[in-house]
Amino acid sequence: MGIFKRKDSRNSIHSDKDEHDSFVSMSSARISSASLRSPGFRGSTGRPASIPELPISRPPDPALDPAAYLRSIHAVRERSGIVLDKAKKNQLNHFDVDMSKFKDTASYVVSIIKRDYAPDYESIPPHGRWQHFDVGGRPRIDQLLHSWPSTIDAQERTRRLIDLFLVSVLLDAGAGNKWTYRSKESNKYFSRSEGLAVASLEMFKSGYFSSDPIEPCQVDGAGLKTITVEKLARGLQHSDENPLEGLEGRAGLLARLSEALNNQEFFGVDARPGNMLDYLLSHPATLASSVPIVPITTLWSVLSDGLSSIWPPSRTQIDGTSLGDAWVCSDLPKSPPAQEWESIIPFHKLTQWLCYSIMVPMSRLMHIYFSGSELMTGLPEYRNGGLLIDMGLLTLKEPEMQRGIEAYKQNSQIKGQPSVEVVPLFSVDDDVIIEWRAVTVGFLDDLLEEVNFQLGLKPDEQLTLAQMLEAGTWKGGRELAAVSRPNTKEPPIMIRSDGTVF
Repeated sequence: MGIFKRKDSRNSIHSDKDEHDSFVSMSSARISSASLRSPGFRGSTGRPASIPELPISRPPDPALDPAAYLRSIHAVRERSGIVLDKAKKNQLNHFDVDMSKFKDTASYVVSIIKRDYAPDYESIPPHGRWQHFDVGGRPRIDQLLHSWPSTIDAQERTRRLIDLFLVSVLLDAGAGNKWTYRSKESNKYFSRSEGLAVASLEMFKSGYFSSDPIEPCQVDGAGLKTITVEKLARGLQHSDENPLEGLEGRAGLLARLSEALNNQEFFGVDARPGNMLDYLLSHPATLASSVPIVPITTLWSVLSDGLSSIWPPSRTQIDGTSLGDAWVCSDLPKSPPAQEWESIIPFHKLTQWLCYSIMVPMSRLMHIYFSGSELMTGLPEYRNGGLLIDMGLLTLKEPEMQRGIEAYKQNSQIKGQPSVEVVPLFSVDDDVIIEWRAVTVGFLDDLLEEVNFQLGLKPDEQLTLAQMLEAGTWKGGRELAAVSRPNTKEPPIMIRSDGTVF
């Protein structure tokens, strides 16, 4: 792929009509049977007959290139599956598993979905950042699109939304239970993911991430270089009275992103995240059918390879290659005698959250279809995982509970840290958290199958994994936390966050 320069958006006619969800599930004979249980993105009417299926590349051979394998999307479900098998036999190291609670968990998820969407299940949007921007029923992204001149074409509009969504997702680690953001536009207060979404949107519109004063609504490497911890704190309204957890980690991610955007193959000469759109559309694997068809593995390579340098260097490595959100797990074969890669489980939560999120504007505005999106997994984070604990499917074993409670008590002595509704606390690299995340990935696949069964949906009407995450498990996990721990609304296990994983 050669170096490209974005086209002048003013030479094209604006076209963002019929911005319906156009995700599609396209399976391949090369995809494992496990992944086929998790339908990918599709539009409200499914995949049109005119859209051909594309073969999806196999994962790298871990015996030949273990780092490439563990950084692939394929490895997340495959490695988590080993831990899930142990969970179903109640053989985990840190959790007891009560499989009699599985159907109850699915029934709760179904009740949430029915409450909010029945009978129009096709209207459920895929899980993504777009909905967070629209908190409070205000269509902020639609308003943003309408605020731009009609001379800005659909391709440039999509670039700008990719710019916004990428930065917003990287800022979307756990905010803690004390932080809120007061919107400069509405004077309303928002917290957690929605607060970070509104904050990042308002920062984006004000040119916080752009080096071009004429075009504030963009993100570029030069603009990100100006972001310091202090500047980010001002933009996110962080203070001693309004503390945002992991502020330094977020600032570090943006600083490293500014360097990663120098990869002109993916991000162009002006170093914008949105220029990955041009790369995808011109990629040899992209099929120009009635609409562009992009293999999910092509998009994954852009995010995994193009952004690999943004993750902290202290993360798990093989042969000097950073693996990102991947960790040694005691449930896997130990090295030695096993090979080093066999003891590691990858999650790539932020990369997957980013992938889910930026596919939405590319589908709505450019009508791009992503083949093989069923390779994406459920997100291994504390709302989905918290659901499993609060429903009684998982119970932390007593020694780990006591260790986590003691860590919570010690942490509560620190100014600004929570000291009510005591729950166990662990660091992100603790084996308890790694095991919890692994079984979350696996059980989300199984829940999808059971949820669709309980909803009684026909095969061509069944929810995708992304739809269940959006309408059921993530929302259900948050609502259970609010009922179980009304003062903090925290998950049943707290994770010491550095702002780069959750």
